[in-house]
Amino acid sequence: MSSDISQTTVLVTGGAGYAGAHGCKALAAAGYQPVAYDNLIYGHEEAVQWGPLERGDLADRARLDDVFQRYRPAAVIHFAAYAYVGESVTDPGKYYRNNVGGTLSLIEAMVAHKVDKLVFSSTCATYGEPDEIPITENCPQRPINPYGKSKLMVEQMLADFERAHGLKSIMLRYFNAAGASPDGEIGESHEPETHLIPLAFDAAVGKGPPLTVFGDDYPTQDGTCIRDYIHVGDLAHAHFRALDYLEKDGVTRGFNLGTGSGVSVREILDAIERVTGRTVPYSFGARREGDPPVLVSNAARARTELGWIPAMSDIDTIIATAWNWHQRR
Repeated sequence: MSSDISQTTVLVTGGAGYAGAHGCKALAAAGYQPVAYDNLIYGHEEAVQWGPLERGDLADRARLDDVFQRYRPAAVIHFAAYAYVGESVTDPGKYYRNNVGGTLSLIEAMVAHKVDKLVFSSTCATYGEPDEIPITENCPQRPINPYGKSKLMVEQMLADFERAHGLKSIMLRYFNAAGASPDGEIGESHEPETHLIPLAFDAAVGKGPPLTVFGDDYPTQDGTCIRDYIHVGDLAHAHFRALDYLEKDGVTRGFNLGTGSGVSVREILDAIERVTGRTVPYSFGARREGDPPVLVSNAARARTELGWIPAMSDIDTIIATAWNWHQRR
């Protein structure tokens, strides 16, 4: 492999997953060579379209060493993680072993191969139940489930590895990723599916049961939860901006990724009907334990310091791109 490849190659863990595949697409469009590293437990081989796929697990240090040696990446973007909140409560060991232990294996491999730049996919779940809305990066991080705790542990490890080894990292705290590639090439496909919009589509077309809306008695304008939805394409672009920031000697930093605007579950269902012309059959169920009434970001830091401005995250665009993908499938 020629020496100039190492200047542009980026190792993308979880590159066959929903956010990871969109990240690879954004990197390729920006002139990088993404190398997807994925065990394909939840990822999809057909989603890897913009560079090679190296199948492997984060816990397999020998496999990681082989990939680092062959591709000599300039940086790593770390999407790979288990991300089902409910499952993390019933099987916390799975989450700590993979999300924390797997990441430790990855960053030790980075240190060994002298790769000193990491963009980490973190989550707003590290904040737990916030004291104030909108949530800034200065809000206390008090996660209330093992998934959020595992992500916060990684953030704390990264701070320690910077002090010990000079590893620079950007921690991107996602709010609610949604939507699909506007050209329909890649989109959201989870097994099992737990996200509101694809579940609502399945209910609308008869592929799934009527949707259950968890709670109609929250202290919000219509009684349902409010969340901050960010288009997955905008999310992917933020990873490129974070990588560019690190390449220009940016400091280790956490950034919220959201729009700063909240949308309720009822408003999502209204938007689906407006955009698709389909009615979503649904009923109300009990609140889910640990679901805060409102989670909305203050993402001013990402706009100011990364130069990141969401371009596709109005709710109708999110719904339209997701619906296009859903119909193609």
